[in-house]
Amino acid sequence: MKKKKSMVLFLTSVLVVGILAYTGFYGVKIGDYRFKPFTETINRGLDLQGGISVLEEVQGEKVDSKTLDTTIELISMRVNRMGVSETLVVQEGSNRIRIEIPGKFDSKEILDTVAKSGELKFIGPDKEIILTGKDVKDATAYMDQENQPTIGLELNEAGKKKFAEATEKFLGQPISIYMDEEELTSPTVKAIISDGKAVITGSKSLSEATRQSQIIKSGALPVTLKAISVKTVGATLGKNALPLSMKAGAIGILFVLLFMLLYYRAPGMVAGISLILYVVLVLGTFSGINATLTLSGIAGFLLTVGMAVDANVLIFERIKEELKTGKSIRSSVDAGFNRALSSILDSNATTIIAALVLYTVGTGAVKGFALTLIIGITLSVFTALTSTKFLLKLAVEMGLISKASHFGVKRG
Repeated sequence: MKKKKSMVLFLTSVLVVGILAYTGFYGVKIGDYRFKPFTETINRGLDLQGGISVLEEVQGEKVDSKTLDTTIELISMRVNRMGVSETLVVQEGSNRIRIEIPGKFDSKEILDTVAKSGELKFIGPDKEIILTGKDVKDATAYMDQENQPTIGLELNEAGKKKFAEATEKFLGQPISIYMDEEELTSPTVKAIISDGKAVITGSKSLSEATRQSQIIKSGALPVTLKAISVKTVGATLGKNALPLSMKAGAIGILFVLLFMLLYYRAPGMVAGISLILYVVLVLGTFSGINATLTLSGIAGFLLTVGMAVDANVLIFERIKEELKTGKSIRSSVDAGFNRALSSILDSNATTIIAALVLYTVGTGAVKGFALTLIIGITLSVFTALTSTKFLLKLAVEMGLISKASHFGVKRG
């Protein structure tokens, strides 16, 4: 009875992995709903689809990190309105900002969008402009007495008078705050504000309130930028890079699966099933967190495939050592996983630490490689210690693996 139950569980698990893999790589349509394949849900970076890379340098004196963060936030708002979801706006060095926009090839449009100073506007229900960034003296974010994220707004003398008239006119109505054409927030006027000091509530978190307050305070780009490098990556390069990378990856994974199957036989087949699940989980994670996949990211992913196999190799070698002492298959499997655990965790922990350092201090392609490495290693350990262990024990219980020779061990 137990053998039959194990067989059902094993076949069901293999079927589930197969369905997940097919859905991930080819997509499935159920009724009116369609599960998109990874090729449609994973964002592609500049090097995979072509586009523009701009390096902007802050002019004048060295600015503090807060001002630079505000500048990056404002630039992000502008380029994201162009309808490109995979844009990258990051700090590079102490006074530079790199902007990468896949799928766009008009460098003049990008430079005009990024370099303009911007305009902050307070607009009433009648669509008339009440205040501009010139009327704002200060804006700070904090948690109020009810532990709600709040923005404290202070206006200068010119803004104080205009705002007093507006709050009296639009009492009980919303006044919207815009940066360029994007609405930041739209608080309702609850009282006439004559002293130029107001509070804005409604932010979902303190970080959101901080972001909004910085934009309101700056009123426009707080620094002057100069483009020191503008590079256009041709669509042909990106068009060829992705299919070639996918082909290389598929060949590499196929060779790994064949090696595991030929060298470890039945256990190798179990490891192959776990490896397929691992690939699906990694690509699904990329899709779920809206990550942008680049060539360096693909390299990091393929590296983690090898590391995922390495965990299985450690486990199987430990099992073989236990079998050579004369232990039963079941005892050897349990002991093998227990003995391999510390080695797997130690080796992967050091790699994750190195990847975290790369992600922290690196930029652009280095960050993409590091992020892929962190995600891949974490999931490789997870699948090795859960999926492989679960399937291997089922294979033993159902009799698929019943002799030491199934692990390549010969007993006298």
